[in-house]
Amino acid sequence: MTQEEFQAVVSALRGSAGIAAKRDIAVATQQLSLAVQPIAVGDDCAAIADGDGFLLLAIEGFMNEFVAGDPWFAGWCGVMVNLSDIAAMGGRPIAVVDALWAAGEQGAEPVLAGMKAASAAFGVPIVGGHTNLKTDRGQLSVAILGRAKNLLTSFDAKPGERLLAVIDHRGGYREPFNNWEAATRAPAERLRGDLDLLPQIAEAGWSKAAKDISQGGIVGTAIMLAECSGVAIEIDLEAIPVPAGVTLGRWLATFPSFGFILSVPQVHVADVLALFASRDLTAAAIGTIGEGSKVRVTSSAGTAIIRDYTEQPLMQFTLAEAAE
Repeated sequence: MTQEEFQAVVSALRGSAGIAAKRDIAVATQQLSLAVQPIAVGDDCAAIADGDGFLLLAIEGFMNEFVAGDPWFAGWCGVMVNLSDIAAMGGRPIAVVDALWAAGEQGAEPVLAGMKAASAAFGVPIVGGHTNLKTDRGQLSVAILGRAKNLLTSFDAKPGERLLAVIDHRGGYREPFNNWEAATRAPAERLRGDLDLLPQIAEAGWSKAAKDISQGGIVGTAIMLAECSGVAIEIDLEAIPVPAGVTLGRWLATFPSFGFILSVPQVHVADVLALFASRDLTAAAIGTIGEGSKVRVTSSAGTAIIRDYTEQPLMQFTLAEAAE
């Protein structure tokens, strides 16, 4: 990587709208005093102790322009991204519900068709929700219930562990958005089996910390993990596998249909990588977990701090807890 390429990537990451958007979470964190609740906030799902495991509860909402521009895929994603949240916590899904607003039946039809297709492909039922067909634009949110035996969380990355990333490269961009789509044409068995790898890792005790890669991309998701766990993370840009024909800059801004980062003790790195490889998923150790509060990227061209969450908190869970 040249110095010019490195600086371009660093500048894009520091100015990333996808990362900056995560600051919106801080508004709810502060106004609702979420950081002092008995159930930890900041994970991909709320984890509620239940018997010998945990009930998992999550919800996702979608940008209006996405619902308007690609309504069928928005419906599909309503199911798919919630399933990723459940998997990121080491769980398996039970059912989903939706809230849909549309301008008549014609506006609702493609969104519902996408949801129905994803429900069938992933084998997760849609069991209810809310529908309003008398609005002037399409809007969608979907919630999910799941269950985990052992948790993967945002709060348990530890210094000395390795940062692993796994993304399904068997796809392509669904233009014009930075959505890397590797699911709609995949066999149902493959989709279900790939998601089940995360609870297998949790139950084997190979990792305790993970997040699904969101619109903040690999680095933005790592910042969220670092802030919740109170650790520093250094990411080797040249260790990140990038699909053929895709630039590193765009890849770092990508929201993959199947993508996770995990914090893994060195003793289990080979086990986790082998498990992903057994299903032809592209995984690599891309960084390290350390002491401190800075998230850095490094390459042969240098090292740069992308964010110090003590100086620029993203979700403000740490500040909310300190205030209490």
